[in-house]
Amino acid sequence: MKKFLALILALVMALSLVACGGGTTTDDKTSDDQTPSDTDGAKVKVGFITLHDENSTYDLNFINGAKEAIAALGLTEDDYILKTNVPEGQECYEAAVDMVDKGCNIIFADSFGHEPYMIQAAQENPDVQFCHSTGTRAHTEGLANYHNAFASIYEGRYLAGVAAGMKLNAMIEAGEIKAEEAKMGYVGAFTYAEVVSGYTSFFLGARSVCPSVTMDVTFTGSWYDEALEKEGAQKLIDGGCKLISQHADSLGAPTACENAKVPNVSYNGSTIEAAPNTYIISSRINWAPYYQYAIQCVIDGKDIDADWTGTLATGSVVLTDLNTAVAAEGTQEAIDAAKAELEAGTLHVFDCSKFTVKGEALTSYKADVDTDANYEPDTEVVHDGYFAESEFRSAPYFDLEIDGITRLDTAF
Repeated sequence: MKKFLALILALVMALSLVACGGGTTTDDKTSDDQTPSDTDGAKVKVGFITLHDENSTYDLNFINGAKEAIAALGLTEDDYILKTNVPEGQECYEAAVDMVDKGCNIIFADSFGHEPYMIQAAQENPDVQFCHSTGTRAHTEGLANYHNAFASIYEGRYLAGVAAGMKLNAMIEAGEIKAEEAKMGYVGAFTYAEVVSGYTSFFLGARSVCPSVTMDVTFTGSWYDEALEKEGAQKLIDGGCKLISQHADSLGAPTACENAKVPNVSYNGSTIEAAPNTYIISSRINWAPYYQYAIQCVIDGKDIDADWTGTLATGSVVLTDLNTAVAAEGTQEAIDAAKAELEAGTLHVFDCSKFTVKGEALTSYKADVDTDANYEPDTEVVHDGYFAESEFRSAPYFDLEIDGITRLDTAF
């Protein structure tokens, strides 16, 4: 009888060990093991939530940054979970809670609309760190375990704009267009400050080298809609735009440019494979430094900044390699010179002497930095002659319509 009981006990123990083994779900990469792996400090298991998958240049940029940070920290595939195609709704909360149940003690989400659901999960799980990229509420929520992050990508946009302006100058010098025809087009997703800040900085970069440039902007009402983005780019081209850029996440605009033989400046990564004859350059946020910093804080038992802003100096704002087959001669030198001034602090993207609003110089402006429900302006953001973007909060708050830029639609 004792031998029989011992046999039964051994069998139960064996089955228990099998049940505790790692597994996979329908998500891109996940482990069901609820025990975080050992590191030099605390144990850590990381969760990453993205709005779309690798087919979106925006989300691919986050995914690549996540994998780079995991590798740099010496973690393995068993130490993180990646959930893609998570909508900006209750699904985000459910994904975050599921990651908590699977042992994650730090969780990242990548899209603006994920924020309320990440906050909800943070409120219910105070021992887990929740980090939200592009969000605005961490500095006012008062949650020790909820954090926002962004980067001064307006500086990268400005530098990409320099490349665009150089291309327009070359087209003018070659007699392909007249100076007064130097009009750019921009495909934006929404009229959010993040998008407005991006296209305005791009325009100011172009105008720093091509004074006659103007720009039309159209909006799709979606972060990712290839058909609408392609349609928007074509509308701009048909309207006389000689160069196109974008703040939308598909290959729609670059494809339209390649088909029409119109130069293109992309965003979030190179589109040279889709548009080898028209692609010039792209700016993007490198999320690896932030991911590595925040995860290391968990490992070391240190606090994560409530509101973190990456810069050129932290390696968080980068440009892809210049496509010299399309770019104008001297473009790299012009970019390098402007970048050096930005890093030295002698150049400010939103220098108020470089633009006007309804014909007037900007000397004072209150922005909605605290993001209350009514979006009421609360903070003076002009000082020392420039609009101080991302100094009072990491996420952009520049939402002015400056002269030289025309919005073709404002429905979104």
